[in-house]
Amino acid sequence: MLILGIETSCDETAAAVVRDGREVLSNVVATQFHVHERYGGVVPELACRFHIERLLPTVREALRTAGVGLREVDGIAVTQGPGLIGALLVGVSFAKAVAQACRIPLVGVHHLEAHLSALLLEEGALPYPFVALLVSGGHTHLFFAEGLGRYRLLGQTRDDAVGEAFDKVAKILGLGYPGGPIIDRLAQEGDPTAISFPRPFLEPESLDFSFSGLKTAVLYYVSGQRSAVSRQLSDIAASFQAAVVEVLVEKLSRAVRLTGVREVVVAGGVAANTSLRKGLVGMAEREGWRLHIPPISLCTDNGAMVAALGHAYFQGGRAAPTDLAPRAMLPMGGIS
Repeated sequence: MLILGIETSCDETAAAVVRDGREVLSNVVATQFHVHERYGGVVPELACRFHIERLLPTVREALRTAGVGLREVDGIAVTQGPGLIGALLVGVSFAKAVAQACRIPLVGVHHLEAHLSALLLEEGALPYPFVALLVSGGHTHLFFAEGLGRYRLLGQTRDDAVGEAFDKVAKILGLGYPGGPIIDRLAQEGDPTAISFPRPFLEPESLDFSFSGLKTAVLYYVSGQRSAVSRQLSDIAASFQAAVVEVLVEKLSRAVRLTGVREVVVAGGVAANTSLRKGLVGMAEREGWRLHIPPISLCTDNGAMVAALGHAYFQGGRAAPTDLAPRAMLPMGGIS
């Protein structure tokens, strides 16, 4: 079964062709970093315009690379939400038009569940039940996953998502955009113990997150050390990153203890962070978890993860209604 996956939830225009939910025949991503870099973050209107310009060429490239024609595709999967409503509208409208014109079955998928489903491309199955940590530019969530489309929210950010915090700190330090990869690289040269930034654990045993105060602590430190910041960039980056990683790993550990499961899945763009991956591996070894993380190439937004989840939906008999609509806010398991 050949599935065409389309992803336009934020600032990546992506399309992929996946066979039988596992074999990636193509995975094409048109990045928008150059569009948003000058602003230090994603500008929704510009993101929408880029999707309009690049989606058709991206889909054509995905089909060409896969060596298949559109008429050979058995199903189309498109991200329905959550995300930027204008960006989602471009992808959903395109997918509906192609599906109707070519009489191809269509299914809408949940963006966060698609990130988890990137693991299908490596392992062939998801290890239900499991605890999931989803970390990206727009999301920081802990879920207890019981099965496909069945999730219980355990915790979430009360303010900035972790990827957003990386972007904002990078902007404070004048490092550019996107902040996550830049800070990760710079932190490798720094001392993570050089600066004692706060660890926002919130209430005892809370599974929620809060990174706004940590971001502000970095701002105050930089304001007070302006003349020396250029010589301390790597230490600031390493110390900030260490604080983030400690909080993420500890909150995940609390969730594992609460649920009593040992299967743990970590996904999303920030799951590519080298310090986080190292911290997770260390905790997994100490606590006896079975840790599952997609390869770095599948952590950021891509069409292959959408296609993999779409295949699972189709196998379960799910298909999109003709009035499928994008939804900026969409709870896990809330696909229409």
